Amino acid sequence: MSRSTATESARIRAKLKHPIVDGDGHIVETGPVLLDYLKQVGGSRLAKRYETLMTKDGGPWGWYAMNAKERRDWRAMRPPFWIMPARHTLDRATALLPNLMAERMDDFGIDYAIIYTSIGLPFVSLHDDELRRGVCRALNVMYADLYRGHEYRLTPAALIPMHTPKEAIEETEYAVKKLGLKAVMIAATVKRPVKALARKLGKHAHLAYWVDPLAIDSDYDYDPVWAKFVELGVSPSAHSNSMGWGARATTSNYMYNHIGHFAASGEAFAKALFFGGVTKRFPMLNVAFLEGGVAWACNLFSDIIEHWEKRSGRKMLKNLDPRRVDAAALADYYARYGGLMTNRLGASRGDATYGGSGAIDLKTMDEFAAADVPTEEALYNRFVPNFYYGCEADDRMVAVAFNDRINHFGAKFKAMFSSDAGHWDVSNIDRVVAQAHGLLEENLISDSDFRAFMFGNIVEQHGKMNPRFFQGTAVEAAAAKHLKVNGRQKRAA
Repeated sequence: MSRSTATESARIRAKLKHPIVDGDGHIVETGPVLLDYLKQVGGSRLAKRYETLMTKDGGPWGWYAMNAKERRDWRAMRPPFWIMPARHTLDRATALLPNLMAERMDDFGIDYAIIYTSIGLPFVSLHDDELRRGVCRALNVMYADLYRGHEYRLTPAALIPMHTPKEAIEETEYAVKKLGLKAVMIAATVKRPVKALARKLGKHAHLAYWVDPLAIDSDYDYDPVWAKFVELGVSPSAHSNSMGWGARATTSNYMYNHIGHFAASGEAFAKALFFGGVTKRFPMLNVAFLEGGVAWACNLFSDIIEHWEKRSGRKMLKNLDPRRVDAAALADYYARYGGLMTNRLGASRGDATYGGSGAIDLKTMDEFAAADVPTEEALYNRFVPNFYYGCEADDRMVAVAFNDRINHFGAKFKAMFSSDAGHWDVSNIDRVVAQAHGLLEENLISDSDFRAFMFGNIVEQHGKMNPRFFQGTAVEAAAAKHLKVNGRQKRAA
């Protein structure tokens, strides 16, 4: 089969000995079409509620409905604006029309692409239960219809709301069993009201919230959800917004709020999966973190190791037990070296403990217990093999993911090429492969790393959980061969 060489990306692809799979393209939903599907799944009343939210309140953010003083008074976060490409109308139309996307794949230099939502990103986390679930269902039905016939080159990801395990399981089963979708996107965090304040704040209870990363200290047990993903062979891709958290909530600057926000939500979820023991209990569960890059994960893994070395297990914690302080010796040091503090030690050893009287049961203090990491190999296996990271074409930090000289235990993190085609940061869709190839041209990564980035890691994310994921696609043979050679990844000896 001859390939297009009309673009630089296409010429690069023609020279490669492996396919290219896009781990995160986007559709830009057409409003009137979505309304039709909302009416289909939820009736005219639900569709009207959606229209009212999008027009009267300026969308799910509400910022546009306020004047400048109200924004300051409420500390309303400046939301995204002008988020779709406009200069190149062809690219704009490509993101809107799956038929056109499929037609242009060769010019992009991309063999196969997994397509994610745009409008669903805020709606998957909406507090309104009826609208959240209704919009997710409508979008999933719409995606199944729009991409039918394009299975060879494109597949859409279902939108899975995660406010409760029940709704997550119900939508996953519907998407996979009824609609035939094989990829899923989840909200990896849920903003929940602080119950003690909610009773006092009434309709403003949502303003006093805490961020639930689902896998640790949640109000719900999400193990049935992880089990359902494994049962159905779907790898959840986390695509969660953290704009509005903490300092990432200016009233005037979208860029300030945006930079790093996907990484922040990804880090929260990854830490929860690790410390909550999910990666221990579900070793077959592959999880992806999209659009946040991978540098945060390299740093997080290093931080976890350094904390584990000092505070893991009862043996290490005993080194910090304030009951081990020799009170007489400490008093002597104060007497001899205290100066102005000579008589200020106090009567209790607790004066110098900074966070505990020493009366805490050590059995409850090992915060690595759920992760079950008695050895370095266990630590590696709880974090590295099952996590995948969506990285955009111009992200030079991809090089850090593959730098086994820097990363602990010689780890290579599973960075995946993710075009983000359809959104404002992709000015030319047919340039993204060429941009990614720049990592190789500048000797920032090796040929084998480039292959893993553009093909292998994405195949493993989905194919290791569902060996049939790539059947009937443009990359079927190459994916099957890769999966046969690359079994469940273990730490190198």
